This record gives sequence, C-alpha cells and structure tokens, in this order.
Amino acid sequence: MGSTCAYRLMNYTVKKNLFNYNKIGFEWWHSHHYSRHYTGFKPKNVVVLTKLTRYEFEKAKAPELSEPELKELLTRRGSDYNTLLYHHNIHKKHEEQVLYELERHQIEAKVVDRFNYKEEDINEADAVITIGGDGTFLLGAVRITKNDKPIIGFNSDPTRSEGYLCLAKKFSSDIGKAFDRLVKGEFRWMYRKRIRITLIGENIYDPPVELHDEQLSKPEYRYIDGLQEQLRNSEPETKEVPQNVRVLPVLGLNEVYIGEKLSARVSYYELSVDNGERVKTKSSGLCLSTGTGSTSWQFNINKLTHQAVANLLVAIKQETGLMIDAQNEELINRITNRFNHSLIFSPELSMMAYTIRDPVSVGTLPKPGEMKPRGFANKVEMKSRCFDAALVIDGGLSFKFNDGTLAIFEMHDDDALKTVVLD
Repeated sequence: MGSTCAYRLMNYTVKKNLFNYNKIGFEWWHSHHYSRHYTGFKPKNVVVLTKLTRYEFEKAKAPELSEPELKELLTRRGSDYNTLLYHHNIHKKHEEQVLYELERHQIEAKVVDRFNYKEEDINEADAVITIGGDGTFLLGAVRITKNDKPIIGFNSDPTRSEGYLCLAKKFSSDIGKAFDRLVKGEFRWMYRKRIRITLIGENIYDPPVELHDEQLSKPEYRYIDGLQEQLRNSEPETKEVPQNVRVLPVLGLNEVYIGEKLSARVSYYELSVDNGERVKTKSSGLCLSTGTGSTSWQFNINKLTHQAVANLLVAIKQETGLMIDAQNEELINRITNRFNHSLIFSPELSMMAYTIRDPVSVGTLPKPGEMKPRGFANKVEMKSRCFDAALVIDGGLSFKFNDGTLAIFEMHDDDALKTVVLD
C-alpha cells in the first residue's frame, strides 16, 4: 500500500510541476521498481528484420546492371558508389554477428526484409529483433500492437545514426556481450507508451498518405509496406453503411502532429485537455509527444537556445536590478541545459506532452481561459476547423483531418511497446 501511495503522489507531482527538473528522481524510481526483470531472456525463435541498405535498394532498382555499370550510373547521379558499398558491408557484417550470436545461444531465427515482414511471422515468433537504425526499429514496431511481444533493436551503423530506439551504441561493437547479458537476465523491460487515436466524423476511412524518404529517388513506403493488412482490417464492414468512429490501426510511438498541410496557413481547431472545456485555438498546429518522442521533435520545438537565455538574463537584470552576471557563459550554459533537460520525460510514463506551435493571440498577452501553450495530459480531444489538414503519425503516415472531424488521443497500457534496456 505504501509503494502504491508513493507512486501516485510522485506521479501527481510530476504532472503538477510541468517540465520540472526534479522529476528525474521519479523516473529512476519508477524504472527500477516497476520494470525490473530478474530472469534470463532466451526465446525459442525470433524474427529478424534487417535494414534494406541504399546499395541493395539501388541494385534492386536496376538488377540488369553489372557492378561497373551500377557504379557509373550512381556516379553520374552524384552518388558515391564506394561509400554506399562500404556502409552496406558494415551493415552486413553486423547482421552476420547478430545471427551468429542467435545460433550460439540456440535461438532459431527467420531473417526478413521490409517487403517480407508479415504478421504471421510476428505471431509465430517469441520476439522481434531489428538490425538497422531507428527507421528499421519503427518499421518493426508498427506491426506490434500489443505489449506481449518484445522488440530489440541493434544499431548496425552507429557512425551514421544515433539509434535512440536501439540498444546502446557500445553493444554495436560488442554484440556477444549484449546477448550474454540478455540470456543472464542482466537487463530490465521497458514498456514504451504509445498514443492511441480515435477518429469520429466523415471520410475517416480515406486511405492515408505515406510521407516517404526524399533522399531516395523512389519511395520506400516504410509504413504502407507493413500496414496493408491492418488498414484493411480497420475498414468498415459495409460500404453502404459507413461507420463514423474509427480507432486507427497505427499507434504513435514518438509523436503525432496535427495541422494544416500548407505550413503558411493558420490551423484552426477546438482543443480539450483531460476532459476540460473545449477551447478554440489558432496556431501553426499541435504536437503530441510520448516520453520516447520527448527527445525528438517536441524537444526541438520547446528548447531554449543559448542566445535566448543570454537575452533573458539581460532583461531580468534590467527589470529587477538583481546582480546577475548576464555575460557568464558557464551560467548561461547551466540554465540552458537545466531547462532543456527538463523537457525530457520517461518513455514509460502514461502521459503525453502537448505543444501548441506558435499560438495566435489577439493581444500581446494571452486572454483568461486560453489554452496553455504546452503541458502534460492523459487525454486530449481535438476538433478540426481546418481547411486542408493532416494528422501525421511518427512523421511517416498522414491521415486527413478536416473540418468537423474529432480526434481523441489517449494512452493505454495494452498499447505499450515492450523493449529492453541493458544500461
């Protein structure tokens, strides 16, 4: 009973003191008391989702070309053939090491690429392992809709990507140590909370648009490749009697952005936080973030720059007469880092951070009753008054969200993504 009361009190304190630096202690306590795993992890079989390298992609586009011809083609386009091949080999070497460790621990593995990652493979496996970066991890996670199927990511090329969702970088160079610790149980489970989205209104079954990777001359369709079956299963049973309520088959692991497609146009909508009064709002859109995504877009929207803090200190000194050394670089850095670090919260917390981008206010100061530009919430409702808006999940999948459509954003424990933390 005491632990439960402490948990509720600390959770309330975190939500009350928004962006409070002291919440770090709660996150440590939460992760060490509610997610500890004491037994070894040794699945019988796993499905291994491996990255499609740029080299493989180019080879697949022109299978009739020899290596010299492919090199000439890429050179004419301004691409470096040798660099593509170099990083391809790094990825393949990493893939071989992961497969070797699976075999060493007598774990059966089925290797698939993005085009052959099927729901039946996930259902038959005890776990999913991804080899690539955060993009490959997201592709692997999007097909996992419940919290009983663990996913573990290995960053196959840490020199080119951070791989925040994967195991720590040091395990990329010591894969054997990572597997030894997994088998011995020297890790803890992390349940990354995700955002569930319910749409109510007309045209909610219109097909989504894939926001593909513009770095490639041909779209990869990161989400569509793995979601055709899920999208079909979420369609209404009959075309004659369309349903007006739809729970989207995709969960937001990082963030959900809602706003007008044309960024120069103001987004107009009605917003309600935690069943509060619905407030009419104009802005550049709304960003909802999980703890996982709090280090990403949401962080960059709200972070303070070194210059902004320096200017604030000068203004405070002038207005208050306080003896502040506004030119002290160390002080400016400490304040900047303290504030920015407070924007990050645990992926396991069942709450969302919301940010109203560039809120439009008639006067210089917000009116009484206007929505706070950022905060935490357990539930958010948003009714569109937009002309041509989109609801974008994890920067990859865009659904229409036009005038009259209502979106409900919530978090449920059953939707969490089961992952592993070794550090």
